[in-house]
Amino acid sequence: MQISSNYSMNGVPYENRRRQKDIPQFSTERAKQENKSINPYMEDTDFNEKAFDMIGSNAPQDVKDAWMEAAKEVNANGLGIKKNGMLSHISQMMVQRLNKQMNGEDDVDNIGILGNTTDSAIQATKQALYNLDHPLEYVPKSIEVQRACMKEREFYVAFLERLEKL
Repeated sequence: MQISSNYSMNGVPYENRRRQKDIPQFSTERAKQENKSINPYMEDTDFNEKAFDMIGSNAPQDVKDAWMEAAKEVNANGLGIKKNGMLSHISQMMVQRLNKQMNGEDDVDNIGILGNTTDSAIQATKQALYNLDHPLEYVPKSIEVQRACMKEREFYVAFLERLEKL
C-alpha cells in the first residue's frame, strides 16, 4: 500500500487547496481568535478595571483614575490581562500579588498590593518597575512575552507619572 503525500490533514488534495483563494491562513485565524473574548458572557467587561480591582480595591479613587488613564493610553494594564481576558504573561504586579497570597496576607480574593494611599501605590509601582528591570535570574522569553514585558514597563512608567502628579 502506498501513502500519497498529496493530501492534507482534512483529506483535500493540496492542488485543490492551492487553487482556492478563500483558504484561511493560520495568522489571520489566530488574530481573529485573540480578539474574541474567552467567555462570551463577559464581552462587555472592562478588564483594565477588573485588573485594578484585583490589586487595588482599597486604593483611593484618584489612584484608580490614574490606572485607567494609563491603561487606556498604553493599551495594557499592570497585571498583563488582555482585552479578551487572557493573561499575556505573568506581570511583576501579579508576582507581588501572588507573593502576598502565598504569605497569607489579606483576603485571597482581595489582595490590595497598591495599598490605601497614593504613596503606597507609588511604592508598589516602583517595586514592580525595579523587579522588571532587574530580574533575579535570567529566564529566556519568547518574542511575544518580551513584547508584553515592554508594554508592561510602558504601563508602569505611565501609571507612575500620573501617580506622582497627584
